[in-house]
Parts: sequence; structure tokens; C-alpha cells
Amino acid sequence: MGKSHIVVIPYPAQGHVIPLMELSQNLAKQGIKISFVNTVFNHKRVLDAFGEKVDKNGLLHLLSVPDGLEDGEDRNQLGKLTESLCQVMPTQLKELIHKVNGSDDDKISCVLADISMGLALDVAAELGIPTVGLWPATVLQLAVLLRVPKPIDDGLIDENGTPLMKHKMIQLSPMTPFIHPMNLIWLNLDDSPSTQKIMFDFLLRNNKVVETTDWVLCNSSLELELQGFNLVPRALPIGPFLATNRLGNLSGNFWLEDPTCLQWLDQQSPGSVIYVAFGSFTVFDQIQFQELALGLEITKRPFLWVVREDITKGKHHTYPKGFNERVGNQCRIVSWAPQAAVLGHSSIACFISHCGWNSTMEGVSNGVPFLCWPYFADQFLNESYISDIWKLGLKLQKDEGGIIRKEEIKSKVEQLVGDEKFKTRAIELKQMVTKSVGDGGSSDKVFKNFVQWLKS
Repeated sequence: MGKSHIVVIPYPAQGHVIPLMELSQNLAKQGIKISFVNTVFNHKRVLDAFGEKVDKNGLLHLLSVPDGLEDGEDRNQLGKLTESLCQVMPTQLKELIHKVNGSDDDKISCVLADISMGLALDVAAELGIPTVGLWPATVLQLAVLLRVPKPIDDGLIDENGTPLMKHKMIQLSPMTPFIHPMNLIWLNLDDSPSTQKIMFDFLLRNNKVVETTDWVLCNSSLELELQGFNLVPRALPIGPFLATNRLGNLSGNFWLEDPTCLQWLDQQSPGSVIYVAFGSFTVFDQIQFQELALGLEITKRPFLWVVREDITKGKHHTYPKGFNERVGNQCRIVSWAPQAAVLGHSSIACFISHCGWNSTMEGVSNGVPFLCWPYFADQFLNESYISDIWKLGLKLQKDEGGIIRKEEIKSKVEQLVGDEKFKTRAIELKQMVTKSVGDGGSSDKVFKNFVQWLKS
């Protein structure tokens, strides 16, 4: 009998590719063969950012299929990307599976896909291949989506997902965050009502695979979301995924990491540096970008700031006049950082974050307190977990014009770093999640059972 051979398919966005890549690396370490399928566009980005040849004889192989969009089309327009995926992906995946099975001695034994790519799991089921769904975000977000018929019946939202009661907070069970109706995930992916409707329908269509797939795994833990897992009994915790499990440097990143910032961190005092990073999607207008720069400057603390080349609206981001000269060696600015290594560095005091789930898990796993600056999607829910439920950080408040001012940044940094209780709580939570993925922990048990199932 050949090796277990899994095809892994993420939704084509950075926050989805990384956790599926982390899980794939964990499985390859267990002797399981992986064919990891990105879109052609993202495949090129991952290889360019990796900068090395992927070992042809290794257990992890990178494959690609078209996403149906033309060169130069904006893949950050999620409505357009998602519609295109729905049209082309089923046929492309069938062809890919037949091709792999025709050329590989180890036939595909399972398809493991992002639950946001339910269409991939449908294709596998149609071909009689066992399926596994991974939910790469908080299990509570999955619970919200699975309960959607109820808010429609209760008159909270209409058939298109638009809130009818815009100020009635939603709470699924005690000890879970309250959700503002305007922060429901499909409303936060784009301002356009037509895109909101596309994403609402797409997300709900994925609900049925949660019932039909062989396993539903979640990059979270019982220690972090016990109530959430009670709400979705089929979902099993298998996280948080840790970057320490990587084979080499293949992370699934779309940008080339700048490792020189780690040497800069080595020169800073323990617990002194503010780490500032907003993931792959956040975009600021020029006013907010400058206000953030000034806010970091007036903290008078060292800071490591990740500034993607596309982080502001328009062609270029402009720093405040004289900023670079004034901050000098107080700061290090990079276009992308090896985030797991940064958050694990002893010099880090706190993390100003967009609260994407991967960043949240990396911060929690490294015992780092947060200043929350959510941008879109599930990040507002994650912010509530961080500040309201886990008591790991603080929220930043916008002024009447919707801007987070420099004084607010300085004041919250001082409050967060000046109060030992945040660091103490962060260390407690780190110990809890480390135990859950450690030998015999709750997530580790699920992982081992899952590996045994794959090999059988």
C-alpha cells in the first residue's frame, strides 16, 4: 500500500494559505504526502517569497490551478474573485485530481480544504474521495454563519444579510463576545452591497459541508473558545498552529520576509519594542497613515513597523515631514517581517495588530499583549475576544472623523505596557495554549487521532 496522499486547498487569501500550509507541514512530518494547491497567481507569490527550490523528493508538493481572473485584475476585490472561483474551480480541480492520480503511484486518499472553499469538498465528494474541512478562523465565527437562518427568522437581518436592527447586539451564548450587527463578516469584506450579497450567499453555501465532511478541524483550542466549540459540536480544535513546526522556511507567505529586523531586535532591551503589523489586506488613507507614524514617534519607544508597499490608498505612502530623521534608530521599518520569530523575541513589549486570526494566534502563543486595530472581515470579533473575553489587550478608539489619533496611540501604549496585568494574563494564556498543543493536550489528541485516520 502506498503513502497517504492528501490534496490541500486554501481559499486564495494570505490569512487562509498560511494556516493550511502550517497544517500541511505538520502532516508531512508524520509521513503524509501533501499536494498543496494554490491559484496560479498565489503559487507564484509563494515561490517568489520562499526564494528557494522546493524539495522535489520531499513530501510537500506545490501545485496550482487558475482562478479565472485575467493578469492585472485585482484579487483583493473579493466578490469578483469569489464569483470567478465558483465558475472555474470545480472543473479545474477535477482535472487536477485526475492528472495527479494518473501520474502518481500514491493515489489521492483525501481532500483537505478550507471550509471557505466548500466547492472543493463538493468536488471530492462527487469523486468519492474522503473530505476534511479546516476552519482557519475562530470557531465562534463559524457558529455565527451556521446560525444564519435564525437572525433572518428573528427579523435581525433580511434575506440578503443586511441588518434590519442596526444597534441590537448579537450574543450566541454567555462568555462569548457580543457582535455588532454592522460587524457581521459579510458586511465587512467590502462596502458594495452587491459584493456583500455575493459573499453572504457564498459563505452560507459553505455551511452544508460542515454537516457532510468527514472531519471539521479548527485552528483554535478549547482553552480559548470552549463556548464556541460547544456551539459547533462537529468542530474539533487542532490549534493554535505553531510556526516552530515548519519544515525549513516555507511559510506560505506572499511577501519576502526581511530577517534583518531580528538582528535589530537583538540590540533592543527586553520588553521594550512595539511591534506594528496589519496583515495582508489593511489599507490606510494618507491622514491615518501619518497619524499612526506620529503616534509611534511620540511614544518615545523603539518600534518595528511592517509597512507593505500597498498599505495606503494611492501609489505611495508619505511619512510626516522630518519623521525618518527624528526617529532615526528608534525604529525599524520593513515591508514584511518573519512575524512568528518577531513575536517570540524577548524584546517585544506589545503588538499593535489588525487582529487577523493568524496574528491573534501567534500573539497569544508568544504571550504578547495587544493593541487592537481591526480593519475588516472577522477582525472585529477577534478584537472582542482579545479585549473583552481574554483580557489580553485594549481597543483603540476613533475620533468623530473616524481617525485613530496620535494621542490615542500614545495613551493606549502607555496604559497597556504600564499595567503588569496584561503581560501576566498574556503569559497565562500562552501557557494554556502551549499545553493544548503539547503532548497529550486537547488539540494534540485531536491531531493524533486525525493522523491515524488519514493513515488508515
